[in-house]
Amino acid sequence: MSAVAELRVALAGAERVVAAGTTAGEALEADGRTVIAARVNGEQRDLAHELTDGDTVEPIAIDSDEGRAILRHSTAHVMAQAVQELFPNAKLGIGPPVENGFYYDFDVAEPFTPEDLKRIEKRMQEIVKQGQHFARRAVSDEEAQEELAAEPYKLELIGLKGGADDASHAAEGAGVEVGSGELTIYDNLHPRTGELCWKDLCRGPHLPTTKVIPAFKLMRSAAAYWRGSEKNPQLQRIYGTAWESKDALKDYLTLLEEAARRDHRKLGAELDLFSFPDEIGSGMAVFHPKGGVVRRVMEDYSRRRHEEAGYEFVNTPHITKSGLFETSGHLPHFADGMFPPMEFEGTEYYLKPMNCPMHHLIFRSRGRSYRELPLRLFEFGTVYRYEKSGVVHGLTRARGFTQDDAHIYATREQLPGELDTLLTFVLDLLRDYGLSDFYLELSTRDESDKFVGEAQEWEEATEALRQAAGQQSLELVMDPGGAAYYGPKISVQAKDAIGRTWQMSTLQVDLQHPKRFELEYQAADGSRQRPVVIHRALFGSIERFFAVLLEHYAGAFPVWLAPVQAVGIPITDEHVPYLERVADKLRAAGVRMEIDASDDRMQKKIRNAQKQKVPYMLLAGDDDVSKDAVSFRYRDGSQHNGVPVDEAVAEIIKAVEAHRQV
Repeated sequence: MSAVAELRVALAGAERVVAAGTTAGEALEADGRTVIAARVNGEQRDLAHELTDGDTVEPIAIDSDEGRAILRHSTAHVMAQAVQELFPNAKLGIGPPVENGFYYDFDVAEPFTPEDLKRIEKRMQEIVKQGQHFARRAVSDEEAQEELAAEPYKLELIGLKGGADDASHAAEGAGVEVGSGELTIYDNLHPRTGELCWKDLCRGPHLPTTKVIPAFKLMRSAAAYWRGSEKNPQLQRIYGTAWESKDALKDYLTLLEEAARRDHRKLGAELDLFSFPDEIGSGMAVFHPKGGVVRRVMEDYSRRRHEEAGYEFVNTPHITKSGLFETSGHLPHFADGMFPPMEFEGTEYYLKPMNCPMHHLIFRSRGRSYRELPLRLFEFGTVYRYEKSGVVHGLTRARGFTQDDAHIYATREQLPGELDTLLTFVLDLLRDYGLSDFYLELSTRDESDKFVGEAQEWEEATEALRQAAGQQSLELVMDPGGAAYYGPKISVQAKDAIGRTWQMSTLQVDLQHPKRFELEYQAADGSRQRPVVIHRALFGSIERFFAVLLEHYAGAFPVWLAPVQAVGIPITDEHVPYLERVADKLRAAGVRMEIDASDDRMQKKIRNAQKQKVPYMLLAGDDDVSKDAVSFRYRDGSQHNGVPVDEAVAEIIKAVEAHRQV
């Protein structure tokens, strides 16, 4: 009788001997609820995956980023099963996990209604409770085509697999279903009979059973074009979310409620800051007087800080000949994101989608000496990018926006020090606007052919950014393949008041544009050398940064940014002249104060000021006038009565001046 074969595997860094046929779940002693999958030799696998000799096995917990993605994709399968049971003619599109949730696309005769979503969610709960098993099996292309003959969109993905238009890249989310390797199908099996309940083309991995899904909710439905192209059929997409516990789901839904309360589009209308007139077009904002004040103050403070840091201000046109973007390389890489060209005098002109090529022309306009470097050029430059209709989102994804764009031209020797100084400058300025919780993301080159330049140049640029990031004592997260086509970049990721992460400033090291534009300077030894270019957008865009701050502060801007810093509220019309004299003192010090001389009662005036989130309300009646005082009311509702006017004025001026002294 032969001995049972043994395998040597690595668990938690230690070698362990297990019997042949041992699964990843058995080796990890996984309960299938907290540890729901495994990483075997770096690849995600089901707990049912059988190990081979020499495998390295690591657990994937349900409350990790990887675990949540697996949970959400498994929940998407349950949703698709429920949809096809309730709507037998529904054809399957794609159903990947996404940030904080999942979706699945369906070809159905009519859009889903809220009542439909309730029915689908109820059926999902029944499937979860039943505890169907997720079972993986490999199939050939021919077998997959035969089994999924009734699913035209799946057949299309199978036909694209491994070709020039590989399905994993041809459609957003398609990578969860097909890749360049073997095809697999996941069967949902009845827990007692083993009967097939449903199946889907999928790479996996999945949870062991549907019963492991702790908490989920369907959120909404919307139209979506197949493979993201308006040339393709329009499908119906259902969005959902799934979490590792009911408490986690509750916390997320509470966060969504708070985010909705802070939505900059809602606040922009309520506070009369900006709007998006249909007559102008989607993604094009107009700023109203109050929004214009906030924007001007933001820009003025930024200008002052840039002047102090040695930047020189430039201005460039809004349109240019197409040849400029051919030279820079933007046209072949970003044509889809640019507005169509305008042709006149036999030449094509483009609305500029970025400022850097024009800044390069300023550098190249005359001979440059090493004594001028680093040369820091800065512009509030308005650019235009064609964002698809489904992507446009208020001020955060607009079609016309103004970048606070800088390009620093330096020698290679100056690069490390300049990056260190620049990153410190960026972080300090963001802190001045009230953001303080940061981490850094380093976007690098991968093996795709979208990148230009020599590998050694990229290594040099990437290492310079890595060294600069290391000086900041912040977490550094890698983003392989996320670099711009001409160079690696560091992006500052900032968390707002409710914990959401926003990409803020970016710093890109560029060794390619200096060659494309033949940029040179005369070195100390008389030779001609190429500078290094650092691309830097601090806010990203004024509009987007405005939206981030508006949501961060929930519309209650700090005193220095508030469009109206104080409002005078008279008890009667007789007290208006008195408050005007108080306002004159504040306005002389640069404080933005208004007097509410409307016919409204005092309490309504107070409510109006609170709704407008004005930091200070100065109330005045007969008693206040007789004492040369005001009743001082704050944004939080607290109030101090009988405050001498000079003290009230001094307090407000001090609050405004506090930021000017930064």
